Amino acid sequence: MSYIERQRRQEQSDNTIQENYRAKDAARFLSCGLSTVWLYAKQGKLNPIKLSDRVTIFKREDLENFINASVEVAS
Repeated sequence: MSYIERQRRQEQSDNTIQENYRAKDAARFLSCGLSTVWLYAKQGKLNPIKLSDRVTIFKREDLENFINASVEVAS
């Protein structure tokens, strides 16, 4: 079972499907460090959405697409 499938099942069991993630949550979702999330954003691999000076979010769909693209490259 992939990480995404486990994450979805966990969220479905909690009845809270999160559509947007803060950077720290995105790092947890991607199983990487916080600085890596910001590096991916700087490289254009992730699309951050700036809500205010101190709040940036990442869409779940973008994170899933990034994971799927990474898996395809590795295969």
